[in-house]
Amino acid sequence: MAAVTAREAEDWLIGKIAHRLGVADNEVSREVYFDELDLDSTEALILAGEMENWLGFELSTTTLWYHPTVKDLAAYIAEESSQRAAAA
Repeated sequence: MAAVTAREAEDWLIGKIAHRLGVADNEVSREVYFDELDLDSTEALILAGEMENWLGFELSTTTLWYHPTVKDLAAYIAEESSQRAAAA
């Protein structure tokens, strides 16, 4: 499995969030907290599930809590993905 870069993760997250909000990708800031993006808890869970499918590994239920922006979450995903790829 190839590692996902932070940039790839950011682009994926921004695309999914923009789609859910019905806005253009450039309207989703990578530094705004998820709870400020008008995503309710159900939408956040759906997003996390889609992310797990895309990544091929499970995320902790607190991942979005501890990494509350696109920028922070993308960096975490890239690090986790890199570790998993190296271990494979």
